[in-house]
Formats: sequence, structure tokens, C-alpha cells
Amino acid sequence: MTLKQQLIAIVTEIVKDLEIEIIPSVDYPADIKHGDYTTNIALVVFGNHHVFKSKAFTSPRELAEEIVERLRIADDKLRIFEKIEIAGPGFINFWVKNDILFNRLLHLEKLQTPLIGKKIMVEFAHPNTHKAFHIGHLRNITTGESIVRLLEAVGVKVIRVNYQGDVGMHIAKCLYGILQNSDFKTNMTKLKDVKEKIDFLGKAYAAGSKAFEDDEKAKKEVGEINKKIYAKDSSIWELYETTRQWSLAYFETIYKRVYSHFDRFYFESETYKSGKETVLKGFKDGVFQESEGAIIFPGSKYGLHDRVFISSEGNPTYEGKDMGLGQLQFFGEYKPELIMHIVGPEQAGYFQVVFEALAQMFPETRGKEFHLIYGWVKLKHGKMSSRTGNVVLGEWLLDEAKNKIKEEYKTIDKIAEQIAVGAVKYSFLKVGLNQEIAFDLEESISLNGNSGPYLQYTFARTQSILRKTQNAKRKTQNLSESFDLQPEEREVLRLLAKFPEVVEEAAARYAPHLVCTYLFDLAQAFNLFYQRFPILKAEEASKAFRLRLTFQTGKILKKGLDLLGIQSPERM
Repeated sequence: MTLKQQLIAIVTEIVKDLEIEIIPSVDYPADIKHGDYTTNIALVVFGNHHVFKSKAFTSPRELAEEIVERLRIADDKLRIFEKIEIAGPGFINFWVKNDILFNRLLHLEKLQTPLIGKKIMVEFAHPNTHKAFHIGHLRNITTGESIVRLLEAVGVKVIRVNYQGDVGMHIAKCLYGILQNSDFKTNMTKLKDVKEKIDFLGKAYAAGSKAFEDDEKAKKEVGEINKKIYAKDSSIWELYETTRQWSLAYFETIYKRVYSHFDRFYFESETYKSGKETVLKGFKDGVFQESEGAIIFPGSKYGLHDRVFISSEGNPTYEGKDMGLGQLQFFGEYKPELIMHIVGPEQAGYFQVVFEALAQMFPETRGKEFHLIYGWVKLKHGKMSSRTGNVVLGEWLLDEAKNKIKEEYKTIDKIAEQIAVGAVKYSFLKVGLNQEIAFDLEESISLNGNSGPYLQYTFARTQSILRKTQNAKRKTQNLSESFDLQPEEREVLRLLAKFPEVVEEAAARYAPHLVCTYLFDLAQAFNLFYQRFPILKAEEASKAFRLRLTFQTGKILKKGLDLLGIQSPERM
């Protein structure tokens, strides 16, 4: 049990004895001078009641005094807190004893507290074949990977899945662009590697998209190609399968580069048939309705909006395919208790309708899936557009960061790659999911300020210190009997003890940015301590403690960065 959990349990029992039924909120004071933890329980409950267990209180502070008196009695047995004080109108602040913090320092690896065991399917990445993996996909996969790691860290069974569009008009446009070149077969055989093949597809898609918008004849031909893909027509099938595999091989290189993998890949090509069948059955049962030759779900009946699930041409739309996907995901090989779809904000209304339609057909799915929204990403100097071919590619951004790092840090290729991936990922993760990002390359690779390289550099600093000694993990004397802690040492110690609490909260809230904020605070606190106090040249007791502090700081920085999907080079 973490210190925060212990404190919540103690306060809960005390207020319960006062006949107050409430789970108290326990937070961290912004300023260490105000303690390690604080609660506003007296302020919260006093507004509703003035009498507790037949005793009247005239103010929140008077109630806080009663709670504190009981807390001190309880702590006589537990001996966790150095002091408990009331501040302002009724805040209660707690200072944890140094030896308790020190004990947590020695046993941090044992503090992970599993949440109630759940099986959660996390669906993320979602690139479409025959299209580029752009900067938005990069934020998506970065977010999904970190959330998966956080959930796994607290004991959740996670199924990693990736749903990709491998049929549809975007592919027909790409193939049209290829077929317009009479020498396309010759040109295709000249392509040597994945990059050349993807560049070829990108140009074909841009050309096909432009023709589709500008030329009615081309638009009709693209539609015919689309029908042939669904029908697996032999005249187009070999080209389709070849180029589809190019895309999938391309995506794999990116997954490997950003340290992601998946347990299951779902494709629209395996969902459109069952999705259409489900919608047609729902149409017979009155769940779906006919409208202008198409079949729609009447979302307006449920406070939503109407959407087409089968087009007037008889093809399932994205919505219709999602009916097939829902069945595969819920009733297939994994049978999750909850499904999380990590998708951008533009799909919010879409998912509300799809979830309701699926629940109407399969009531057991209601309340078991949700849309986790993340904000848009753009470069500071412009927007992205795959139609025009000016899309900002994910690998281009990673390459730009890597080249800048090699130029500025003069480091080897392997370490430059680790720093580059960490720099880009951290820039995405350090802000709340809903927040839009204007990506700044210079800021992302800086060794100063709140950046991935700053955290990686701090970890490398701890390893540099530890390489100079063999005593980092040895047992130290009892802290309270050996020496007094300096404020800078205690701040590092205090932050280290918070790590399990931060991980648990970040997992429960699906909020990787909480881990980023924590790691930045820890790195700043350690660097301040490092600047002000000697470690290897300190007297023996202080040296032993400071080495242990350094060892655990490095350990937690590495663990925290790993939860973000970022590697920790030992030298920079």
C-alpha cells in the first residue's frame, strides 16, 4: 500500500467514526514547506453538516482540530508522520517521517499496487494502407503505447490491437493513380526498398485524389476500381495485394522504431461482410431504417444524429464495418471487459452513434467501450494534407530530430536515435491528451527545460556517478540515527516515494502527462541536489545515502521513461 493510500484509509476511518460517510481527497502541496500531503476534508464536509456524532462545530477549522486530534492518536501506533498541522481555514497538512521515506527508498520496487484485475483492449495507431503514416498517427501510437504500459504496470491485462483501413475509396484512388501510368509494372519492379515503394504509393495517391476531385470521368473510374477491390476482381487483385503488403511492411518499420507491437491486427476487409449482415438483420428488426435508398441508424431517437451504415449502392460505410469490428472484438478470441478506442476529436459524434447502434444489436456491449480523444498535432509553421502530398510524415519528423541531435550532441547513431524518439514522444506526452500541439523541434531536443533529452541526460548523469563506485546498492545505517537530511536531499526522497502513487493515478486516469510532470520534477530536484552537495567526496554516512539516492533516482527515471515508451541511454 502506498503512503497516499495509507493516509486515505486512516482519514476515512476517522471521519467514519464521526459519522461522516465520505472518501477523503488527499493531494500533494505545491510547496514542500506545507508538508508531504494535504487534505481539505474538514472544509468539504462542514458546508453540509455542522454536527457530527452529537458534537457541534462552529467552523471547518474546529472540525479539522477534532480530526487532527484523532489522527495523532492513530499515528501513535503507526508512527508514519513527523507532524500533522492545520493551515488556513481548515486544511490538514502531513509531514512523513524521514525514516519512513527512507524505507520506501530501499523498497521502491515492491510498491506497485495492481488495480482490480480487468481485461482491457486498447485500439490504437490506425494507419490506413496505401496512405502515409503522418504526424497525427505518431501522436496516436505514442499515446496508445504509453497507456498500455501504464495499465500493465498496475496489473491490468491489456490486449493491444490495431484497426486498419485496407479497403475503401482511398485505396481505389491510389490504384487509379498507379494505373494511369502505362509503365507502372516496369516502374514497380525498379523499386528497391520500403521507402521507395511508399514514396511511389504517396505520389500515386496524391495524383488519384486530384483526378477524383477534378475529373468526372476519373471519379467514375475510381468508383469502378473500388467495386473491383470489394469483389476481389482478378483484374485488380494482384496489384491491390502487392501494394497492400508494401504498406504493412512500411508500418512495421515504424512500429519497431517507436517500440510498439500488437497482439492483433484488425482490417476493414475482414469486417465489411459481417458488418453488412448485422446491419441488414438490424434493419429487419427495426433497429435501422431506410432513407433515400440507404440504410441509416436513427441516432436522433437517442439524442444523437442519424448516420448511414449501408450506402445506396449497397456497400457498408465505416459505420457498417464497425458493426462487424465490434463483434470480432467483443466475441472473438479475446472477449475483453472494456475496449478503448484512441482516435482524434473529429470522430466524437461518430463513436457515440456507433456505440449506441452496437448496443442496440448486442445489449451486452453497452457501457463497455469508449472513445479516448487526443488533440491535433501540427508543426508550428503549417498544416498537413495527404491529398496534396504535403503530409508531414511521422518518420520524417523522427529523422529531422535525429539529424539535429547528431549535429548538436556529436553522438553515435544508436544513441541519437534513442534521444530523437524520446524527444518526439515526450513532446506529445507531456501535455494533456485533449490539448492540441504545435510541435517545436528545437524545444523537443533541448537539454534544458521540460524535454525528453533533459530526462535522459539526468538518467545518464546518475549512471556516470554510479560507474565510479561499487557501493551504490549497499545497506546504509539507520537514517534517523546517522545524519540530518538537507532540504534538497529530502525533496528527492519525497519525490521517489511518490512514484507508485503517480503511476497508479496516471493509469486510472489514462494520463501519461502525469508521469511526465513527475519525472521532470524528480530530475530538477536531483540536479539541484547534485549541484549543491558532493556525493563521492562526502563523509562516509552521507556518501552511502547519497549514492543510494542517486541509484534509486536513476532507477525511477528509467522506469518512468519506459512507461512513456522512451529508452534511457546510459551515456549521452
